[in-house]
Amino acid sequence: MKRSMLAAMTLSLLATPAVAQWVNHKTPGIPRTKDGNPNLTAPAPRTADGKPDLSGLWAINGLGHATNLADADMLPQAQALYKKRLETYANDDPAANCLPEGPRSGLAGLDPLRIIQTRYLTAVLYEAGQFRLIHTDGRALPKEMTPTWMGYSIGRWEGDTFVVETAGYNDRTWLDFGGRPHSEALRVTERFRRIDFGHMQLEMTFEDPKTYRRPITIKMAINFVPDDELIENVCLENEKDRARLVGKVADERKDEGKIPVNVLSQYAGTYDVGPLGNWTVSVVGDQLVVDLGTGGGRQPMFARADDVFMLQSSGGTVTFVRDAKNIVTHLVITIVEGDFKAERKTK
Repeated sequence: MKRSMLAAMTLSLLATPAVAQWVNHKTPGIPRTKDGNPNLTAPAPRTADGKPDLSGLWAINGLGHATNLADADMLPQAQALYKKRLETYANDDPAANCLPEGPRSGLAGLDPLRIIQTRYLTAVLYEAGQFRLIHTDGRALPKEMTPTWMGYSIGRWEGDTFVVETAGYNDRTWLDFGGRPHSEALRVTERFRRIDFGHMQLEMTFEDPKTYRRPITIKMAINFVPDDELIENVCLENEKDRARLVGKVADERKDEGKIPVNVLSQYAGTYDVGPLGNWTVSVVGDQLVVDLGTGGGRQPMFARADDVFMLQSSGGTVTFVRDAKNIVTHLVITIVEGDFKAERKTK
């Protein structure tokens, strides 16, 4: 059980081995180069009726949207709920209760998802056990739907773009790991476009007039995962350990000191966080912020010491490390499982 969802996600990516889960079995039917490696820039496959075939194992390339859905103009009631979740370390997160992820499923890119495409039905399987059925037989969304965790989906083709509309969600899931809420009026439109064998583009639009003043649109890259497969991922301990998610961010900030801007500016730069990509640290006003680099916007950090900061949206700790010449060379992300080093690439 993790106190912060970012800590959980960070650990999952940093702890994932570089080799495939099924090391002795290559995915059949995929194009390969002369040396046997997957040719991910080969043309996208097509089905018998000429449509792009989206089938395969995929991973969304990104973390920012999952932790911080930017450009979300919330109505007052939703803003109050979101603020409460930020202040209490997201202790009512569906994941903390072993509940389905709903519309944010797969957004963190931590676990792969499998798409199985047939003529009249496309299935999306998630490693955590949830699944979606996208009906492509020409039906419309039902006028009345019993709210569910994953919603009700229909799909259609617009040229080479697969357009999916989903409605009928319950209001117990979140749009991101930061805690942005939604109502049962939520409607999600996804646009999948496979540009070659190994790469796909995804655009998602969230419309919920009871929660947001305007629709939210995000864009992500999705990468094919060759020579691998879904593995069983069962949530067992979160429900039992949920009682440990206590405290408020305000308690952590009681003794926060103001760090001079000239000191904060010494930490600015781009840091290589390995599988999590590049994080960009900068100074906005008199505060240090971090951009996870995948469209999620800047996230504030507050000072625990001159060189130690906490991410407000997660509770993860970031420590900046200097060399003998007093120059910042890297940062260390600290979560309950240990420390993870990120080298500084640029100033």
